[in-house]
Amino acid sequence: MKKLILGMAIVASAFAFGQKKDAAALNAQLQEANKVAMDAYNAKNYAAAAPKFIEVYDLLKSSGQDNKIYMYYAGLSHALANNSDQSIKIYTDLVNSGFTGVETTYTAKEKKTGQVVNLDKSTWELMKKNSDYSDFKTEQTKSIEPDLYETLASLLLNAKKGPEALAVIEKGLVKFPNSAKLKEAQTTAYLQSGNTDKFVSGLKEQLAKNPSDPTNWYNLGVMQAKSPATVNDAVESFKKAIELKPDFSDAYQNLVYTTIGDDAKVVAEINALRKDKPDEASKLIDARRERFGKALPYAEGWYKANPKSIDAVSALKEIYVVTKNIEKVKEMKAKEAELTAAGAK
Repeated sequence: MKKLILGMAIVASAFAFGQKKDAAALNAQLQEANKVAMDAYNAKNYAAAAPKFIEVYDLLKSSGQDNKIYMYYAGLSHALANNSDQSIKIYTDLVNSGFTGVETTYTAKEKKTGQVVNLDKSTWELMKKNSDYSDFKTEQTKSIEPDLYETLASLLLNAKKGPEALAVIEKGLVKFPNSAKLKEAQTTAYLQSGNTDKFVSGLKEQLAKNPSDPTNWYNLGVMQAKSPATVNDAVESFKKAIELKPDFSDAYQNLVYTTIGDDAKVVAEINALRKDKPDEASKLIDARRERFGKALPYAEGWYKANPKSIDAVSALKEIYVVTKNIEKVKEMKAKEAELTAAGAK
């Protein structure tokens, strides 16, 4: 966060609204509120910093200066303090107001000392007539408007407010069509809003630009696994995620269950056929064993990536049962009992 400077411009505004001592009192209040806010922020006490930044804003506004940069600092502090409702409200107001955060700084060099001093605009204009100063310069700060849209979208998505986030994102992309963060957030917003087709399209678009993102490959796999027509695509997507992130536990888990398929349904079919159609039952049993064999390396990878996962251990034990690896079944049973006992403590 940029350093805050309160000084001559504040006092000058206060003079227009009262006597000299009133201006001095207001300036003292501003300096104190600003110091408390900055000290709290720098100490990472964001919950304390936020209301003090709002106090600075209100004091400035009472003297005729509507400087929303302090509301931005307040919104940022609320966000860092996980006060999402307050932060969302402030960021929404800032976005709707068209606030950009662009500020102009005015400087001049004192000839005698060579020191560069910051001035308010009026004083800067006056100093141009003073021969003791030179090198009069102005500089504009960078717009923070893209950050406002990106942060607000993120806050809304974290609060599971997908439709609201999507509206902000689409508005932001009109102004900032090349924002990678807004594009990424848009994909998540589609999912939260129930638009799975656009979610998948967004993932594919992102992967075309950055094929080295394991999370996007994983998310694509999750969506592809929902349809029988794209199950094989899902397997490839999960494999790609693991290739990029070898310890991706969730990707291994999904590979196991996607490869095995709806096992409960298959077992029910086998049991229904055992008595009257044993040959058909045997074919289903062989096919089931083959699927479990294919899933075995993925389950072992899952267990290696997350050895304390009782789900990984249980899945691996079941696969060893089906593939008739008795020694490994015993090993996994012991590990399962160990993890269960540890969880009960």
